[in-house]
Amino acid sequence: TQAKRALEIAAAGEHSLLMMGPPGTGKSMLAARLTGIMPPLELAEARQSAAMLSLASQFSPEHFGQRPYRTPHHTASAVALVGGGNPPRPGEISLAHHGVLFLDELPEFDRKVLEALREPLESGHIHIARAARHAVFPARFQLVAAMNPCPCGFHGDASGRCRCTPDQVARYRGKLSGPFIDRIDLLIEVPLIPPETLQHAADGETSAVVRQRVTAAQARQRDRQGKTNAALTARETEEYCPADAAASALLNQLATRMGFSARALHRVLRVARSI
Repeated sequence: TQAKRALEIAAAGEHSLLMMGPPGTGKSMLAARLTGIMPPLELAEARQSAAMLSLASQFSPEHFGQRPYRTPHHTASAVALVGGGNPPRPGEISLAHHGVLFLDELPEFDRKVLEALREPLESGHIHIARAARHAVFPARFQLVAAMNPCPCGFHGDASGRCRCTPDQVARYRGKLSGPFIDRIDLLIEVPLIPPETLQHAADGETSAVVRQRVTAAQARQRDRQGKTNAALTARETEEYCPADAAASALLNQLATRMGFSARALHRVLRVARSI
């Protein structure tokens, strides 16, 4: 339930999302459902997405207007992910323009590849410079990622089957740099669900029902500020996501205790606005 709620919040504000949990908990399935609860693309957005896909000879007319969902493998190079070559060609982040980029097994990606995502996550575009040519490609994508809690995947499991040492766990999670994590809006744990709970689980809401709420939420954001909450700048966050005195005091207390950066503070305000 927590993961489904986080997915709806991420869709409503177009927030980046990182899910951490053992294998088999449905992280990849949840990511694949994200485009199904997001509003349809507007005509201008659909044309931009089609243009990017056409540059890579991957556009299909029957898929016009559908949000792209890209899932590069963790062995992908920086050029494959952010673009490059001669002449420069768009990478996965531009092919995911106005859609979702899902990175499974996030710590397995080369660190330099992940660091290259920092610029487009902030600006919504990527600048590629080569000796003879320069190119700027749009890259306004929604990042969704998944990872295990440790190398074996079962850290914290009640069965005690994890044999990873604290140093191994720290080294595994340390593959993700602080500045990169600082650009992810939502981080949630996806725990294993007991078999008896799965067998007696009630039917949940359909994607169409959730999509109606997400569409209404995004419409309010665009009417208020002309963009979704995740795309707000620092100055816009202060203008459109004001906190009252009690909330500000709590946020300042948490920021001091947990060492929040200015970017993290704004991230909390933007996510709170979406909620």
